[in-house]
Amino acid sequence: MPDRAPQPVERQLPTEEARDLIALVRDIVQREIAPRAAEEEDSGHFPREVFSLLSESGLLGLPYDSGFGGGDQPYEVYLQVLEELAAARLTVGLGVSVHSLSCHALAGYGTKEQQTEHLPAMLGGGLLGAYCLSEPSSGSDAAALRTKAVRDGDDWIITGTKAWITHGGVADFYTVLARTGVEGPRGITAFLVPGDAEGLSAAAPEKKMGMKGSPTAQLHFDGVRVPDARRIGEEGQGFAIALSALDSGRLGIAACAIGLAQAALDEAVTYATGRQQFGRPIADFQGLRFMLADMATQIEAGRALYLAAARLRDAGLPFSREAAMAKLFCTDAAMKVTTDAVQVLGGYGYTADFPVERYMREAKVLQIVEGTNQIQRMVIARRVVGPESR
Repeated sequence: MPDRAPQPVERQLPTEEARDLIALVRDIVQREIAPRAAEEEDSGHFPREVFSLLSESGLLGLPYDSGFGGGDQPYEVYLQVLEELAAARLTVGLGVSVHSLSCHALAGYGTKEQQTEHLPAMLGGGLLGAYCLSEPSSGSDAAALRTKAVRDGDDWIITGTKAWITHGGVADFYTVLARTGVEGPRGITAFLVPGDAEGLSAAAPEKKMGMKGSPTAQLHFDGVRVPDARRIGEEGQGFAIALSALDSGRLGIAACAIGLAQAALDEAVTYATGRQQFGRPIADFQGLRFMLADMATQIEAGRALYLAAARLRDAGLPFSREAAMAKLFCTDAAMKVTTDAVQVLGGYGYTADFPVERYMREAKVLQIVEGTNQIQRMVIARRVVGPESR
């Protein structure tokens, strides 16, 4: 049996424009991202130049209004772009998803004046964003956040610490959720904070087991002054804005997870069809054939699930439950598929000479970010059987 090279995913896309878009993404991946991914992840290099290229190519604002510099693409298309990017390098795919998340509040809840002033640069002007919700003492319980914003005339003074911020310290702007009123979800407001604001600083990036090229850091707000003109939405509306953003963000994580799993499957198939044992390719042995079949099935099921949720969103229908299901299933599948890929490669899979060990390390974080998978199960269960008894 000859070696079998990975084949591009056959995508069902709604328009010729979408097909051209995927072709553009694949070209950028092959030229600018994939060749350097392993080396740059190993060294911890953050590929800011890649994000600049993606911005110039119109790929950082795909699901947003073209009148403000976006791409007018449905989520069904945008998520498949994320999948292609994540398959080449998760740092890039996840980074684009986080950037899109950081634009959500202004695009969905900002005034026309705010959108006109800020969105063109955010969506296509070379800027990179970050999303600031989590804190050292409030992760899953996001409504318990302690960072405060106190009114001072026409300004707000923000004080506190945010944690686990992707692009922390390198972003050009931050969408920040801060407490402006009572305890709980009703006292939270959203703000758009410039990355160079006085009093804003970043701690040293976290030392992580994977995604070493993507900086994750705490952000310290030491009396950061923000004009009221940068408040997004009404006072006290911030938590609702955050939950709306997370529904869409979870679909981005799901798509990234399937891209990572696809990359692992492709590597496993290439290895299994080329590796000879007992005079035959190891892909001839039923144990490995069944393992590869299961991996492929999980990937296709996850892709179908996230696309079904995306089509609900594109149709303007409720999709919170489906987004949680997609995030849960796709990230669990990525963890299983990448672990199995290491097994297919045997001892070689455990070495850094092959990328599957990196894929396995990277897959783990996808079960944690944007709401742990335990939180996703809580969200789903509430939609299925109702809220918990008190």
